[in-house]
Amino acid sequence: MSIDPLSDAKILDSWHTNATPWTAAVREQRIESRKLVTDQAIVDAVMSRGPRSVLDIGCGEGWLTRALIERGVQQAVGVDAIPVLIDQARVAGGGEFRVASYEDIAKGALDLTVDVAVANFALIGKDAVDALILTSPPLLRERGALVIQTLHPVVACGDQPYKDGWRTGSWAGFSSDFSDPAPWYFRTLESWVDLIARSGLRLIEMREPVHPTSQKPASVIFIASA
Repeated sequence: MSIDPLSDAKILDSWHTNATPWTAAVREQRIESRKLVTDQAIVDAVMSRGPRSVLDIGCGEGWLTRALIERGVQQAVGVDAIPVLIDQARVAGGGEFRVASYEDIAKGALDLTVDVAVANFALIGKDAVDALILTSPPLLRERGALVIQTLHPVVACGDQPYKDGWRTGSWAGFSSDFSDPAPWYFRTLESWVDLIARSGLRLIEMREPVHPTSQKPASVIFIASA
């Protein structure tokens, strides 16, 4: 049975294929915008909440979970739907790592609450992301926060119409080790704000980290409080 090329299922299929080269790219700091701007930006955003416990949603090979433990977070749990990535994270250590899809999380499979739930460039799908955010409040302790870093819609839109919809993916700028790029679901700023509001969370801060070379936003970070 073929997979719809513009779907949440295709995203997972692509990440199963590219888990190993992605781990190498992250750990060897091959992605310029991450090295210069966005890695530090998400660490700063999470730590601004003074968390003792963090859930790293879509943790990949676990770099953010480890970085937060190194900065004094007492409990950091990383979850990802791709077993190969979780295996890589467990080998590196520095946190607890579990295999779980966004659908699993939305159904309450994790059975934990944290001070901060963070998703760093991990919310690129449609229905699974909607379900995750709409059911995220029970993951958060009193005064807890959901922190999301994602592509800045105004910059990522390119020449296409500024409206929600599926976009084809690309590994432009990456090595030839990557193949079969994942599609992604484009959301306007208005759509992000609306989705967060419908979850019952309150958007308390929005940050726009700027790339030092292009002087354009490298991402947008939403911080929403329980």
